[in-house]
Amino acid sequence: MTKAFIKLAYRQTIDAGAATDFEKNVWHFSYEEYKLKSQAYNLDNTINCFSQLKEKDGRANSLHYKSGFAVGSFVENLKGKIPSLQDALGQSIHFDSWQFEVIESDITNQTLHKIAIVYTTSFFTIHQVIGETLLLSKEKNPEHGQYQNDETFMIALQPGLSIIQYQEINVMNLYA
Repeated sequence: MTKAFIKLAYRQTIDAGAATDFEKNVWHFSYEEYKLKSQAYNLDNTINCFSQLKEKDGRANSLHYKSGFAVGSFVENLKGKIPSLQDALGQSIHFDSWQFEVIESDITNQTLHKIAIVYTTSFFTIHQVIGETLLLSKEKNPEHGQYQNDETFMIALQPGLSIIQYQEINVMNLYA
């Protein structure tokens, strides 16, 4: 297999079945913020759900961003570790950035509030795909074409996990 630099994204979906304190807090506070901010796009108070609100007024797409303000401190408290995503040895996978998304919501029924947080990692080197598992290593400086690996680790392919950036490494030129 050709080695490559990759970035991963992991989408954590949170709904009324939130289990952890983090999920419960993000779900609750994003709902309260959504209800408050959505009023600007529903002045006649005729629409309850987010999908209909977006159809009525495309500017309502800004509610992803605006509702995300309410959860920033909770995400910061993660200290860069993606919740519910670990390598084969149970070690946390770190993220560099995150993005909040309202999947659906209803101002009259909180149980219909469903959101997602997409966490994006820094670069890894992918060495192999072994069955349903990626063999990766962390990169020290891939932006400058330097090929320096730390120890390898394995992460299982799973729902919500995606390779979002892929750049093949020309190994011959790295050692020339």
